[in-house]
Amino acid sequence: MMFVYPLFLWTLAVVSIPIIIHLFNLRKYKKVYFSNVKFLRELKQESKSKSRLKEILILSARCLALISIVLAFAQPVLKNKNNINYPGANAISIYIDNSFSMLNINKQGTLFESAKKKAIDLINAYSSNDKFQIITNDFDGKHQRFYIKEDAINLIDELKITPSPRFIKEVINRQNDFLNSSNLLNKKRYLFSDFQKSTGDITLSSQDTGIKTILMPFLANKVNNLYIDSCWFDTPLQQVGFIQKLNAFIVNHSNTAIEAGSAKLFINNQQIALSSFSVSANSKTAIKFTFECKTAGFNRANIKIDDYPINFDDELFFTFNSNPNISLTLINGKDLKKEESLSSLFIKDSLFKTLILNEQTIDFGSFRLSDVIILNQLTEISSGLLSELIKFSEKGGAIVLIPNSDIKNSNFNAALSVFNLPALGQKDTSKLKTEKLESLFFEGVFEKKDPQMNLPLIYQHYSLIKKSQQDFESILKLQNNDDFLGYTKFNRSTVYLFTSPLIEKATNFVKHALFVPTFYQLCFKSVIPGPLYYTAGSNEMVPIKSELKLNEIPIHIKQSKSEFDVIPEMRYVNYLSCLYPRQQIKQAGFYDAMIDQTLVLPLSFNFSRKESMLNCFSEDELNDIILKKGLKTFSIIENSESNTTNQMIEISEGKKLWKFFIILSLLFISIEVILLRVLK
Repeated sequence: MMFVYPLFLWTLAVVSIPIIIHLFNLRKYKKVYFSNVKFLRELKQESKSKSRLKEILILSARCLALISIVLAFAQPVLKNKNNINYPGANAISIYIDNSFSMLNINKQGTLFESAKKKAIDLINAYSSNDKFQIITNDFDGKHQRFYIKEDAINLIDELKITPSPRFIKEVINRQNDFLNSSNLLNKKRYLFSDFQKSTGDITLSSQDTGIKTILMPFLANKVNNLYIDSCWFDTPLQQVGFIQKLNAFIVNHSNTAIEAGSAKLFINNQQIALSSFSVSANSKTAIKFTFECKTAGFNRANIKIDDYPINFDDELFFTFNSNPNISLTLINGKDLKKEESLSSLFIKDSLFKTLILNEQTIDFGSFRLSDVIILNQLTEISSGLLSELIKFSEKGGAIVLIPNSDIKNSNFNAALSVFNLPALGQKDTSKLKTEKLESLFFEGVFEKKDPQMNLPLIYQHYSLIKKSQQDFESILKLQNNDDFLGYTKFNRSTVYLFTSPLIEKATNFVKHALFVPTFYQLCFKSVIPGPLYYTAGSNEMVPIKSELKLNEIPIHIKQSKSEFDVIPEMRYVNYLSCLYPRQQIKQAGFYDAMIDQTLVLPLSFNFSRKESMLNCFSEDELNDIILKKGLKTFSIIENSESNTTNQMIEISEGKKLWKFFIILSLLFISIEVILLRVLK
């Protein structure tokens, strides 16, 4: 047992007052002489013993009443041996989970409103001298200070649901940092949450810091949820006038199968497709939308389903560009004519945005916007060019290396070794035919492959010197099993290598029907499609590919249907201008990245699906975790309709006995009254 105000125990000295009064107020008996005292002596002795017993009982009742009153003022507390309370005010941190999963329902309403009510009841149970920190998933600056009771209650009333889920580890660490920085000795924290398994595993929290921690789990009646998880296109390029195939995952997180669900696809606010689906209990299914893209340029689209009560994940926003351009930089050797085959191929196709350079006048700045860089029969690869190619490879794309007919092997091979490609060996001038097309590189190019297809002829090529550790995949082979075209992965790029110069005296490939589909396929595979959408409340990097001078004028992210307008942080990373919203975008929907009044890139943001999985820890599971982890200062309170506030206070501060001693004092006073007035 401990005392909140142990100094009051000095007042136990008042117990001596009734004892002293009793000693000085002993009744003196006067002798009276009678003629015959035979019977009176017996009566006198009997009366005197009864009187002394009564006085002792009254004295005991008075002393016990005074002792009980003094102990009540000293406020005795029965505490757990792991709890230590110091004199003074309490520093109390209260975490209220305001993530989307708290919109689920139990008997008391939504879990979020129930948690707010319990938190307010808890605050009201504390004294006016105590200080309160209110923390939510927002991690706002206003949550990093102490409040008095009234202000803390007002802050809780204003809380709203947020799209930013937090791990319990993050919350506990933030509470630790705040409480440990305060000068108050009595530190306690309360966590009101549904403790989802995806975010609420307290085994991931830091080591037990000695701060008393009370967990109150809020469990929903049902954990059913149907939601759209993700979407993607079959092909990396979406072109106006072509049939597009869009896929999406529908997840059924419940114990009931969905037999006749439907999902709607909207593009630019018009419904253009409908997809029906059925999905088994606790599983997912892929659905497909097939539609013709009719609007050139940027398109804003969304997929919708209907579900209740968790509906934040029933809509998925995304954007795509149906008028894409593949940016290609073609660097020709100094001896090549402008009308050579590759230049003619790309310059006439509107799908490609082609920049043709000579090896003597290379503009490295063009690499920033390029998807494909072709080094066409350069006499040598300088160290500066090689350095820029390595930088380019870090952002993704394709690099195509085509050797010269009179190449300097040492220089070219030095560049090949950097990209972990085989070295070029001796030139072979034998007339060879390419083998049949078996590589997955050509998958989807031909409707039907003819075994008797007339394949290109090679008149001169370089043999390859391969090393065992090189991961080189062949695309086209020759009859002698040498390679004509192959590739390897380097950083985020694909590096292609031809073993023959693409000129008429070396091969008829440039005039063959396979020439165009090979380079088109090479370029299509080089395109790394940007994300269709981003996550609201996150700090995901948003790459911007634009010819505008982004460093001179700040980019704004705006929402057309509201006054929302933020300036994100911008960095230049691997030839790309990258935006970092820094969790400023919290709502799902469509946004525009703009410079002045010019649209740079439309963006779409969706709420995190981390909250969509509603599996939560039960009270028994949390208790098992606490025992196995050895978290001695952690306790759990069952959330029920009855008042649980006193239970939380008792676990945190111990069982307060002052009311019990007040009752005892009243009982002893009543006994004294009975002894004085009833027993005469």
